[in-house]
Amino acid sequence: MFKAINTGKASKSSFGLLLLALILGGVGAQASGVLNSPSGGYLVCVNSKTKVVTHPGTTNCPKGSDKLVLGAQGAAGVDGLAGAAGIAGAAGIAGKDGLNGKDGKTLWNGVKDPENTWGAPGDMFINSVTKTLFGPKDLTTGWPAGVSMVGPKGDQGPIGLTGATGPQGPGGSGPAGPQGPQGPAGANGATGPAGANGIAAPIATGANCILTKCTYKIGDTGPGGGTIFFVDYNDIYPGFSYLEASPRACESASLPWQSAGVEVTAARGWASRAVGAGQANTTGIISASTGDTITNNAAIFAASCTGGGKSDWFLGSLGEMKLMYDNLQGVGDFGGGYYWWYWTSNEENTYSAIELHLKNGSQQTANEVVGRGGVRPIRSF
Repeated sequence: MFKAINTGKASKSSFGLLLLALILGGVGAQASGVLNSPSGGYLVCVNSKTKVVTHPGTTNCPKGSDKLVLGAQGAAGVDGLAGAAGIAGAAGIAGKDGLNGKDGKTLWNGVKDPENTWGAPGDMFINSVTKTLFGPKDLTTGWPAGVSMVGPKGDQGPIGLTGATGPQGPGGSGPAGPQGPQGPAGANGATGPAGANGIAAPIATGANCILTKCTYKIGDTGPGGGTIFFVDYNDIYPGFSYLEASPRACESASLPWQSAGVEVTAARGWASRAVGAGQANTTGIISASTGDTITNNAAIFAASCTGGGKSDWFLGSLGEMKLMYDNLQGVGDFGGGYYWWYWTSNEENTYSAIELHLKNGSQQTANEVVGRGGVRPIRSF
């Protein structure tokens, strides 16, 4: 690379001729001299008149000569500025919310396995005949396979240890008494005829009971004069084998659940809604409603029923009332209640209790003080 430094005393045409002379006469230019220019090249001087090229011993040329630097490197170019970053795009519009799903977590029961059109996601179902539990129902696949609620028979427990013999009492043996005289032998009596086998008195009551075994079926008239609506064929419930709806005469068309508005926590929760819980719920309601009577309290009214001479009637739990609805369609002799709404013995919260519609099987909560519902007592035995 060549770099020419013009002093300003020679024209552009003469400078071009000097450069050509340097290239053609490179040997005479004495270009093998030492690097002596601050710009990093070889400095030579060209006489503007004689065109003689010399290599000075200094960094300056004599007067009347032009400077010419051989191999000098040009200055580096300046880097360009980086462009500014672009502005981020605006966020997209949020999609619409989906529709609310149906409420789940309801316990259903019936005399056959559930169909996929029954219930909502999260619901449970009990086949009351086979004692099989289904659920929770899935939104996509429906009811899962059922699980038997009857566990296997357990192994027999070990025989208990024999207790130790207690110590002898402090009293000693008394002296033997004198032997009495032997009496005369009596004559042998004649053998009497064998007596007939006696019949044991029945322990259970009712036309369908023999000894301790009853043979009621759903729809039969029970000992209390009402209608049998549940039979424990698999002995799941240790305290009873049957549930009986009261006679029509014990039904009330319209009563509040209670009048005081007090909390009855014993009648809340999953366990209190189960089959077999109605009697305990009724006892809890009556204990909490100390100022109520049969005219303003459904549980007190149910317990006052004397159908068939029985005094053990109570207000059924949600599970028990659902069995009544499932199994007494067309044979329950229902009076219609309060527009077919009947109270259960279950409280939802401080202000409301649960009612069951005995014509379509739906359930709702109603204000337990100002709300109204029918009452159909039941009993277990």
